[in-house]
Amino acid sequence: MKDLVGKRALLTGANGGLGPWLARALAVAGMDVAVSGTSGAELNNVAEEVRSLGRRSAVFPADLRFSEQVSWLAREADAVWGGIDVLINNAGLEYTVPFFRLPEEQMCEVIEVNLTAPLRLTGILINGMIERGWGHVVNMSSLAAKAGPACQEAYAATKAALIAFSLSLRATCRGTGVSASAVCPGFVETGIYARIVQRTGCRAPFLLAPIPPERVAKAVIRAIRCDEAEVLVSKFPVRPILAVMALAPALGLRLVDWLGAHEFFRRVAARLNSPPTDPLG
Repeated sequence: MKDLVGKRALLTGANGGLGPWLARALAVAGMDVAVSGTSGAELNNVAEEVRSLGRRSAVFPADLRFSEQVSWLAREADAVWGGIDVLINNAGLEYTVPFFRLPEEQMCEVIEVNLTAPLRLTGILINGMIERGWGHVVNMSSLAAKAGPACQEAYAATKAALIAFSLSLRATCRGTGVSASAVCPGFVETGIYARIVQRTGCRAPFLLAPIPPERVAKAVIRAIRCDEAEVLVSKFPVRPILAVMALAPALGLRLVDWLGAHEFFRRVAARLNSPPTDPLG
């Protein structure tokens, strides 16, 4: 089991969603946390909380849609902190819309933030990890990567790629002291799901019931400490369903459809992307 006390982490997407909970968990585990995101004010609040827990923190605002900012983030954090031991690729973009209606610009943004940025950050930081003989990369994937929900094509594709990247990186780095994990949560109670319900009136089926963010944060710490390859985090056990999908994909897809997952996302997409009602019409 890895000792995390005194290790230096870089957390992307720290200003929203799971970010604050992940930063808190890293600090409680004894790590110093460099936080990155697009909002300076919110990042400062997260950094202050890390410091209140007795750990060092620094703020590195960056927009991961742009390659020059990705490179700056990795090199600046590495230089300022004298090396990054743990990289948490948490930042992500998601659009719930049928793929044939997804603007190309938004598709490219999803790919840049969800996939290209994690690969770039890892590529810059991993050499230092290998030289020091210690390091870990956590890629925040999603259960969407496993189930392929309707109207989530770009998001699901990037999250599935993160799983493959993590497994391949583990194999490459075996014996170096550096490893990687993919953490795959479903809906998390960070306010995003609540806003979906508020805007659309659609509630997820029982299989997609949201989970507390603390549970995901604990899973991330466990993945690092215990060097777990892949961690699924959901309210109800989903591995049996995923096993069916792996062994009999057509049957598995029908099962997911029968459980209501695809219909939920189709309804959300229809209501999120429907034209506004003309009050004079």
